[in-house]
Amino acid sequence: MTHAIAQHQFPAHFPDFVSRRMDLHYVTRIAELLGGEHPHAWQPTPASAVFLAGNDYLCLAGEPALVGAQVKALQSSQGELLMSAVYLQEGSAQHQLERKLAHFMGAEDGILAQSGWAANVGLVQTLAGPGIPVYLDMQAHASLWEGVQSAGALPVSFLHNDMEHLQKQLQRHGRGLIVVDALYSTNGSVAPLAELVQLAERNGCMLIVDESHSLGTHGPRGAGLVAALGLSDRVHFRTASLAKAFAGRAGFITCSSYFKGYFLSESRPAIFSSCLLGHELAWFDAAIDFIAAADERRAALHRHSRALREELGALGYNVSDGTEQIIALEPGPEPKTLALRKLLERHGIYGAMFCAPATPKNRSLVRLTLNSGLDRAQLARIVDACDAIRGEADLDNWSSTRRLRKLALV
Repeated sequence: MTHAIAQHQFPAHFPDFVSRRMDLHYVTRIAELLGGEHPHAWQPTPASAVFLAGNDYLCLAGEPALVGAQVKALQSSQGELLMSAVYLQEGSAQHQLERKLAHFMGAEDGILAQSGWAANVGLVQTLAGPGIPVYLDMQAHASLWEGVQSAGALPVSFLHNDMEHLQKQLQRHGRGLIVVDALYSTNGSVAPLAELVQLAERNGCMLIVDESHSLGTHGPRGAGLVAALGLSDRVHFRTASLAKAFAGRAGFITCSSYFKGYFLSESRPAIFSSCLLGHELAWFDAAIDFIAAADERRAALHRHSRALREELGALGYNVSDGTEQIIALEPGPEPKTLALRKLLERHGIYGAMFCAPATPKNRSLVRLTLNSGLDRAQLARIVDACDAIRGEADLDNWSSTRRLRKLALV
């Protein structure tokens, strides 16, 4: 895309402070850095491809029991009140589902939100305020950072999973909120939750753990990593996007019933968003029961993760940053990462390209997201493809490969 084409596509009356930002994207980044190819532009995916760009970890999307529950709810609907969840009467279907999901996670109560983004922004916004420090892992989800901005609070970052650095930041800035992901969405690393709880308690802080990528896939009956470690009573709040293992479209917050009343009156995303619809509630109601009994699918997902990480590591790929079902192949600069994605697609392997702002600049990657439904032949195809492209992808000169070599010398 040339500069002339980029300018032609936008209204001439755009002020220069807007057009300059657009030029940074369309001209500097897309045209000059990436040769005119958008990093998120997709070609039609062949039916024979191994698709590793979705978050349906337990393969629920087409599950007959869940689809049937949703269809039944749609067919029996008498029409619904479309309004903010703030106005739902006690005992409504949404309140019943909130308590069921909270019980599933070992919490007293919970709040359904329009999305995981809305849950995180709304929660941080209602807890923090101007001048209150919020300690965020540098890889914490963007919605958590957005919540800090919405609250007008003080963002204080700490190095990824580095508890010594977090302690230094706590000593410097004082008590506030500590905000982390249980399982990080770019590389599959797991937070040191037990240490985080101890630090929070020792320093008088509240702890928020985003379980978006571990709810359903980890813990007893899929209740998450906090529950797996027996920390449910010591973590103040857990949040989750239900667009991952639950294969729906909503977010969730665990909390006390007392806090729930406060949240619904103070959270902007809660006040100014509509409640969920009946067929959406029916999906999640059925999904909770299905996921609770899905031990075999969870076990398959973990087997796939261990096996593929081991094979890719043996081929020289640095996948040591994580341990779970999200595997990052990190060339570094965006042109190299786009080239990697295209090489994998040529072999029928479709992952997702992650780049700034989802990753730090020059640490872009192709994310391979595994699911429980992969079979041995598909896993072998992934390994064979990664083996075949090593030279053409310039694996030896990736930033992640250089990091691995440095670690080997220590």
